[in-house]
Amino acid sequence: MNGPHDLGGQMGFGPVAPEKDEPCFHAEWEKRALGITLSCGAFGAWTIDESRHARENIPPADYLAASYYEIWIRGVETLLVRHGFATREELMSGHTLQEGTAPKRVLKAEMVSAVLAWGGPCDRPVDTAPRFAVGETVRTRNFNPATHTRLPRYARAKRGVVEVVQGSFVFPDDNAHGKGENPQWLYTVVFDGGEIWGEGADPSLTVSIDAWESYLERV
Repeated sequence: MNGPHDLGGQMGFGPVAPEKDEPCFHAEWEKRALGITLSCGAFGAWTIDESRHARENIPPADYLAASYYEIWIRGVETLLVRHGFATREELMSGHTLQEGTAPKRVLKAEMVSAVLAWGGPCDRPVDTAPRFAVGETVRTRNFNPATHTRLPRYARAKRGVVEVVQGSFVFPDDNAHGKGENPQWLYTVVFDGGEIWGEGADPSLTVSIDAWESYLERV
């Protein structure tokens, strides 16, 4: 979707200014926000792709005015209400008002290290061979879905070259909306600066993205 999260190539947002020796957290509440997000994700009610889409749907003015972990918490609030774990009134009051959905599992303190070490692998086997090969020229599709996608706006309808066949992975565009994992081949595609940014682009610049097979067309 073309939301406030997809800022690649957009003007007016100022330079990217990495913070020297940046701490993991800038405030104590951010630690809690991370913990709440991971704990709620462990309920097993939604996928990482659905959680991303929940953040993408935050109204643009609110999204752009929020800090990183504020966005996380607002996304979790949406998911908790959507899946029946809490009502909006309960979130506002901080008190349980009715019995909600029971989680499939609960992440306990002694489980955290092992769960984080395992991560969330999303590679899956597919029955078909990859359509594209390393070195092949491809074009990305030109589409603007209202639903979740991992193809950024700046890289749509652009010609690039397949750099790596990464393997087959869960297709996030479907997985975000309860349509199943539907794994596809994933490719790293490299574009030159002129193709992405047009006239005046740095000729030495290249941009690489990871693109699922259905994002690509043969040239």
